[in-house]
Amino acid sequence: MDAAARYQEQIIMTKPPEELTLMLYDGCIRFIKLAMQAIDEKKLDRANENIIKAENIITELMSTLDMSYEISKNLMSLYDFVYRWLIQANLKKDKKYLQEALEIVEEMRNTWAEAIKIARQQKNK
Repeated sequence: MDAAARYQEQIIMTKPPEELTLMLYDGCIRFIKLAMQAIDEKKLDRANENIIKAENIITELMSTLDMSYEISKNLMSLYDFVYRWLIQANLKKDKKYLQEALEIVEEMRNTWAEAIKIARQQKNK
């Protein structure tokens, strides 16, 4: 591992869990957008690689859910939907599935960011 990778790993290891979740959402959004760009450029191997990276992030998000909460069941349904759409996008190399997955992940990311902001404001009162 080079110095840049070690530095990046150190940054990640010191982030609070809520920030890591936000980073996962950001990564998923980035990989979906890169896959869409790759499809436009007819670079299907690159599209495949980025869709798989997005799928892996969704799988990671699914694995971190505490299913004892009702909201986790709702999130699991959304993650499952996004995961299935990513698979369809990869099989058909069709951006419409990626666009729908992207919209859902962006909305989840923005909601999560807002929840972090509200939690921090309440903590500082």
